[in-house]
Amino acid sequence: YMKSEDPIYVLENNIPIDTQYYLEQQLAKPLLRIFEPILGEAKAEAILLKGEHTRCKTVLTSKVGGLMAFAKKRSTCIGCKAVLDEDGAVCDYCKLNLSELYQKEISHLNMLEERFSRLWTQCQRCQGSLHEDVLCTSRDCPIFYMRKKVQKDLDDQEKLVCRFGPPTW
Repeated sequence: YMKSEDPIYVLENNIPIDTQYYLEQQLAKPLLRIFEPILGEAKAEAILLKGEHTRCKTVLTSKVGGLMAFAKKRSTCIGCKAVLDEDGAVCDYCKLNLSELYQKEISHLNMLEERFSRLWTQCQRCQGSLHEDVLCTSRDCPIFYMRKKVQKDLDDQEKLVCRFGPPTW
């Protein structure tokens, strides 16, 4: 229970999930119980839990706690990720590609909006009305968490697009 956290809190604060713990404690033992009679005791563990297919290293960083309490967040260029001196979207080098970068971010924003609207509509159908707001808080539903995750990604993308400033036609 020490590793448990509210899933919504985890989504909102980008808290990294200890995937190794879940693989070893929650998945490995039941999988071995299922496959040991079929493959044999030593072979089941060697095939399922060890080998080239299990090598994957991802490093997630939290935005809360630890050293992040002492760090100051600075804006980076959307094109080349260089640290910017002042707020803005791109550095002087990437200003040549400003319209291309803007279109790319707008298309990503459109994709997230479409995904969110599909999930929202699915929740409305489940609720039984397409004309009312979704009041669902079912923490057992996978759509609920997908919708919350896409909603957070959508907010982040909107902030990123706002860094470009108002459109000048």
